Amino acid sequence: KVSPSIYVKFPLKKDHIPFFSSLDCKHLTRFTNLPVYILIWTTTPWTLPANLAIGINPNLDYVFVEIKEGFVLIAKDCLERLKEKLNYKTKKILFHCKGKELEGLIYVHPLNLREGRVLLADFVSVKEGTGCVHIAPGHGEEDYFLGLKYGLSVFSPVDDEGKFTSEVKEFQGVPVFEANKLIQRKLEEKKLLLAQEEIRHSYPHCWRCDSPLIFRAIPQWFLSVDKHQLREKAINSVSSKVKWIPPRSQARMISMLRERPDWCLSRQRYWGIGIPVVYCQSCKKAIIDERIIERIRSLVVREGSDVWFNTEVESFLPEGFCCPECGGKDFKKEEDIIDVWFESGVSHQAVVAQEKSLKDPADLYLEGSDQHRGWFQTSLLTSLSLKGRLPFKCVLTHGFVVDSQGKKMSKSLGNVIDPQKIVNSLGADTLRLWVSLEDYTEDIRISQETLNYTVEVYRRIRNTFRFLLGNLYDFSLEKDTLEPHQLREIDRYIISKLQGLVKKVTQKYENFKFYEAVHILHNFANGDLSAFYFDILKDRLYTFLADSRGRKSTQTVLFELLLTLTKLVAPVLSFTAEEVWEYLKEIEKKMEGSVFLSKWPRVREEFLDLNLEKKWDRILAVRQLSLKKLEEVRSSGEITSSLESKLIIEAPFSLISLLKSLGNELKEVFIVSQIELREAKKLEIYVEKAEGKKCQRCWNYSVYVGQNKNYPYLCERCSEVLSHLS
Repeated sequence: KVSPSIYVKFPLKKDHIPFFSSLDCKHLTRFTNLPVYILIWTTTPWTLPANLAIGINPNLDYVFVEIKEGFVLIAKDCLERLKEKLNYKTKKILFHCKGKELEGLIYVHPLNLREGRVLLADFVSVKEGTGCVHIAPGHGEEDYFLGLKYGLSVFSPVDDEGKFTSEVKEFQGVPVFEANKLIQRKLEEKKLLLAQEEIRHSYPHCWRCDSPLIFRAIPQWFLSVDKHQLREKAINSVSSKVKWIPPRSQARMISMLRERPDWCLSRQRYWGIGIPVVYCQSCKKAIIDERIIERIRSLVVREGSDVWFNTEVESFLPEGFCCPECGGKDFKKEEDIIDVWFESGVSHQAVVAQEKSLKDPADLYLEGSDQHRGWFQTSLLTSLSLKGRLPFKCVLTHGFVVDSQGKKMSKSLGNVIDPQKIVNSLGADTLRLWVSLEDYTEDIRISQETLNYTVEVYRRIRNTFRFLLGNLYDFSLEKDTLEPHQLREIDRYIISKLQGLVKKVTQKYENFKFYEAVHILHNFANGDLSAFYFDILKDRLYTFLADSRGRKSTQTVLFELLLTLTKLVAPVLSFTAEEVWEYLKEIEKKMEGSVFLSKWPRVREEFLDLNLEKKWDRILAVRQLSLKKLEEVRSSGEITSSLESKLIIEAPFSLISLLKSLGNELKEVFIVSQIELREAKKLEIYVEKAEGKKCQRCWNYSVYVGQNKNYPYLCERCSEVLSHLS
């Protein structure tokens, strides 16, 4: 907005300046003969008629500097910046002092000759203006509270149409913005306008019609936060009786409660929830009466909230009702409506307490971080006032979605990403997964890159389910399931790891750490399963006899993995989990109709084996080293596949014994055709070409290939399988 920027001289009454007598004769003469002013700066000349004081920062240094027209009082730090406006060649400083020494100085109002005082105000700065601020308690929040501190009246000579009232006769009926030029002209006539210009600056506008706003103090309804120790009760309650997620929210809430002003409950709007107050037309008393409130309540229940606006005031009054103050019988309704934050703030009473299916207090309040000063506070204050207790047990706050640069999304910037478009192109689960992968306690950035990563994560998890389902096509839960002790060791290891996964993910969900839960699930699916377990299972699943114990052992575990993982991902990948569940019902007909009707997975102690996990952690450490060696040989071009290799592992006796305990499964775990174990002082791994020829069925290398005339291209194991089938 373009506004006038003016510097106004407020004449000081010199006989009230305490340091007047301390001046030497030379300065005393000049001070006596020349006028002395306080210089203020404002971009709202229309507020000058409402001026009641001038604010000075008690901790700043101030000077009386001589200019052409006399002496002006300004902050010392403003001298250089105001040099051109003050129009001095050489700084002639008559006196300097701390702001606190100026308290109580008396000045004469430049327009109406009313006397005002200099007050101390910490909010005064030297970033703009002169370090001396004109105070109009009726037209500024900081001015208002300073006025309360010093006992000033709340003078606001502006009506509802933004025009001056009869309290400013010279400008009565003039719209305030039009009065700016009139006031400037008046100041010029009185030679009290030191400088004027126009500036473009940030200014509040109406969010609907984009018109510039004015600040005006008018009577309102308030909820006192200090009456009945409400502020103290609120701070004590949130300090010890609420779980805060993230924990830092607690400190933020306490800080806001300590600093918050009284709650302004009334709003000047055309429609909303009426405030059940009537006013006596004779003595203007505001009347709050339980009988009136009950009549209003019963009418609203029958006819809706519009009844307050559409019905005459007499309908809400008990028969024969009189003003308790003056006995008057003529009343009018309160025209203001209640703050919408009061409406949402009492949802604990209006909704939660009324619904039998809901708990009161609520287990969780969930909203954005901006609600520390909004819904969370209004709910807290109303609940403590009405019920004497908290409305919630836990409060969770989240950040907001911003663009890849961390900027707030807006249509004007063209950086809005429409979630519906993501759903249409990538699916709802991808959008849900993206949110779940991020730490929602902070603002979340979204871009095509983050969506691409999310798609990749989703594909990995979906492919995990595809593998599990694809290898259970011939599995019967009733006929093929093995007992825990019947499972092969590697299967017992992975199902034991699954129990740890259930415990971790459940804890993360219960503590609302969804992003940690999803990362744990993804790492298990992509690391423990796809990159390890599934990789070594393929040989057994595809080459063993369909009804072999080894294959049934694997399928038993695959089913348990499928069932458990489907439930664990369901809170995030709801549609995918439901899709998988439909296939699960084909394997087990007794399944619940939906994954969301099933019980949450529990840790099954019969599958948990921590000692086995420790053993396999050592084995997998050796496997990791062998994979590195194999990759080096593959990179050199000596082999193209790990199955072309023979591993020679030298290690201490304890580790060799551990590896030997796996028997023939060892080479499956390391995905090589042959392994030779040698006892040595330290671990060393060597890679050689595997002996024999490649089996055309399992691709393992074996010296047996070519010895069976019936199956000359197969290894011994594959020959036996085909012989059995034939």
